[in-house]
Amino acid sequence: MKQVTVYTTDFCPYCSSAKTLLAKRSIEYEEVNLARDPDGRNKLSELTGMITFPQIVIEGETLGGFQELLAADRAGKLSELLAA
Repeated sequence: MKQVTVYTTDFCPYCSSAKTLLAKRSIEYEEVNLARDPDGRNKLSELTGMITFPQIVIEGETLGGFQELLAADRAGKLSELLAA
């Protein structure tokens, strides 16, 4: 399975929803909380072009936020994106 990284911030309901969805699907992920890391936020923005949270990155490729994760899951494409 490909590496999944979830970039989050504190008190973010969409971040919590993304982590819950991944856990329900038994998808392991690394969480990177950028609540108190302005430099990390800037680097993430440069990497993904987004400034909102969460941001889900699969093996270096940006999937998007919670809505994109949910859409991929509902369409049955999440497992395809994670396949090695």
